[in-house]
Formats: sequence, structure tokens, C-alpha cells
Amino acid sequence: MDITIDQQGNSKVAIIESNDIVINEVQDALDLMASVNYLNEAYKLIIDKSNITEEFFDLKTKLAGEILQKYVNYQVKLAIVGDFDGYSSKSLKDFIYECNNGKHVFFVKTKEEALHILHGLD
Repeated sequence: MDITIDQQGNSKVAIIESNDIVINEVQDALDLMASVNYLNEAYKLIIDKSNITEEFFDLKTKLAGEILQKYVNYQVKLAIVGDFDGYSSKSLKDFIYECNNGKHVFFVKTKEEALHILHGLD
């Protein structure tokens, strides 16, 4: 896993890149958040949806809710990058819509869009 920092002014965004699944469970998400905060002093993260287990996108598992609640509680902003059009679940589409209208978690198509949103939140 590689972590690069995109900094604009005082805003730091950690970009997580990996060929593997980085988040399989809640503890993985917490460990990632903690190491990015500790090593890079960044409270904003970008991760590709391919680095998150598919169970995350099945809301019945409650994995997405548990992980995202931790990020909100610790005031860490998260952008998940990818194509979400392939999911047919109405509840997931509603969940994505609600997240994108909030202030902490975003589901976007490109890394550039994620950077724009996360840097713009300061």
C-alpha cells in the first residue's frame, strides 16, 4: 500500500493506493485512519472502491455504516472513488446520495473530484 499526500495550503489529503483490498473489516478502516493521522497528520482520505471489500457495498452487512460512523466520530473525511452505477440496490443508491449531501463521506467517480471536494471543505 502506498500513501501519498496532496497538500493545498493547510489542507492535507492522503491518497491510498494499493493493488489489494485494504479494508476488509472495521478494524482495517480504523488502522488505516490512525496510521494516516499519525504518520501524515492528515484527516482526509481518498481510497478507491476496489480497495474496499464488496461486503461494504451490501448494506445488510452493516459494514459500511459501522466504518463510516467511526470516520464521522473521529472527524475524518473520506472520499471513495469509483463507478457505483453497477449497483442495483436502491438502499445503497439512497445511502450514497445521503453521504454525498453530507460533510464527511463522499462517493465520487474520479480522484480529481475527490481532491476538489476534500480540499474545499476547509
